[in-house]
Amino acid sequence: MNEEITPPPASTGTDGPPKRCGLIAIVGRPNVGKSTLLNALVGQKVSITSAKAQTTRHRITGVRTVDEAQFVFVDTPGFQTKHNAALNRNLNRTVHGVLSDVDLVLFVVEAGRFGLDDAKVLSLLPEDRPVVLIANKLDAVTRRADLAPWLKSMQERRNFNEFVPLSAKKPADVQRLFKILKPYLPEQTWFYEEDALTDRSEKFLASEIIREKLFRLTGDELPYTSTVVIDKWEDEGNLRRISASIVVERDAHKGMVIGQGGELLKRIGSESRQELEHLMDGRVFLELWVKVRSGWADTEEHLRSYGYE
Repeated sequence: MNEEITPPPASTGTDGPPKRCGLIAIVGRPNVGKSTLLNALVGQKVSITSAKAQTTRHRITGVRTVDEAQFVFVDTPGFQTKHNAALNRNLNRTVHGVLSDVDLVLFVVEAGRFGLDDAKVLSLLPEDRPVVLIANKLDAVTRRADLAPWLKSMQERRNFNEFVPLSAKKPADVQRLFKILKPYLPEQTWFYEEDALTDRSEKFLASEIIREKLFRLTGDELPYTSTVVIDKWEDEGNLRRISASIVVERDAHKGMVIGQGGELLKRIGSESRQELEHLMDGRVFLELWVKVRSGWADTEEHLRSYGYE
């Protein structure tokens, strides 16, 4: 998905300080906490999280307006460095497309850690964009004194504009980050309304929530080449009737998702429905099916039909 990010018509207004607005990419290797950080910045869940790598597959835009500044965050898939399937090439195209459009890049790493995969991502960041180093998962660092030599080594890798150690789970850290990022936003009118949270539809968020439950409940047994497709969506007043298919590559994977006596599929459906009702503030009737589509993750035609462009 290498399309330009085209904002909707800007808001207007002349009272108070000049308005600021800008696009901010959140990048890093898989599993450094990019989606958790995005959700914390937006103040609501707009991107799914899982211990399984490669959870985020689409460009997710989250919006947060603080005083006169509107932050438009773009969560990206973690750069794929180990596999060469069509799905992984698609994910990397998405990241490159995002980086060419943004005003600022947040390069997320785990505090005190920097590996080969982190280095590969860093090497791909544009030289003509300001980059802020986010040392996430600070709460997991037992000896803070060890961070000083680590930070020195990081500064030798690139002249980062800012260094921000934080835990995405701490609201005070998130509020501090807003103040640090604000001066990097261009002075211009807002792209979205003041109360906007994301540019994604309810239908898209529903498929992502189901996929999150799928990955969380199946653990490492199920390959990450599984996806969710919304087959039917009907609004009946305060009730939404949703029919969705979980797409896997093999019959054995289908058995993993269904579970003994269908119990696992029921749990995936139940937990998804509860979260969807909370997100949409209404009742949800959710019907789930499991379908086998061999080789879908390595077929461009299948990727397009499942929403990967």
